Amino acid sequence: MNANAELDVFGVGNAMVDILAMVEDDFVREHDLPRGGMLLVDSEKQGRLLRELEHHSLEMQSGGSAANTVISVALSGGSGCYTGKVARDPNGEFYRQDMVASGLNFDVRPAPEESKPTGSCLVLTTPDAERTMCTHLGVSIELSASDIDVDQLRRCKLAYIEGYLWDAEGPRAACIEAMEQANKLGVKTAFTFSDPFLVDRFPDDFRRVVHEYCDILFCNADEARQLMEIESLEKATEQLGARAELVFVTDGANGCLVSHGGEITRVDGFQVDAIDTVGAGDAFAGGVLFGLANGYAPLGSARWGNYLASRVVTIQGARYPESLAHQVASVIS
Repeated sequence: MNANAELDVFGVGNAMVDILAMVEDDFVREHDLPRGGMLLVDSEKQGRLLRELEHHSLEMQSGGSAANTVISVALSGGSGCYTGKVARDPNGEFYRQDMVASGLNFDVRPAPEESKPTGSCLVLTTPDAERTMCTHLGVSIELSASDIDVDQLRRCKLAYIEGYLWDAEGPRAACIEAMEQANKLGVKTAFTFSDPFLVDRFPDDFRRVVHEYCDILFCNADEARQLMEIESLEKATEQLGARAELVFVTDGANGCLVSHGGEITRVDGFQVDAIDTVGAGDAFAGGVLFGLANGYAPLGSARWGNYLASRVVTIQGARYPESLAHQVASVIS
């Protein structure tokens, strides 16, 4: 780990404004949306969905998977910076101000005025706490390798890259640039698969990323089984652990599996009444990264990650509304 670092985590991902809404199952079914999954939509479809929700209570937050993770680092009492592309529009300015208010550095130059709009993610939560996401990537797909600030990266202990970047050429180049520069600088690199559909589309690429760049891997149980093509979660985790120094596999309410030093250990979750599962994996990763960056062991870091995830699922949205830094020591111990 970078011994001279001033900040905990350097995050890279799609910069999205999250728009949160509670809906009934019928809304998801009538619009043929992938219940519990994520669908990429164009601006026209996103606009239609938002018009149909105009009488619902909507909440806006700066988001994107890696952004939510770095925000969770800050809520734990940590520090970091975030790289993502926004437009020169009201949503882009909202995003910038919201990230800075969260205690993070966000210094990426915005796209030109004639560019696409700032990306948005419509998060639809049904009464059973399941979330379905409709994502319009907007200008976020214009993120490029030149947006990676090596001087900022040098200031950080860990780099965290989201797999969603792999779905477009420019962001993929930014992803590779960040990982290559991190390796040169001695900054530990963490990568998340982000979604099973990405594992399905890019299995060989993701195996190569884990083998060549990844020190710390995050994924969920479905993604682990899918990439390793094996039904046993323990064996899938073991195989991933042969490729990366540290592997954290989330398993819903059951907590997570941790692979470290050739051993697989289950770290139990915290039992809560969930109302919204959006952001649970992001919060988990943020808790783990905070722990690792601040000298906690992998299992203790995983316990803090499980705790953050258990807090996030009790509220609507991907971000817990207040700092939890005062609870770190008691939870990990």
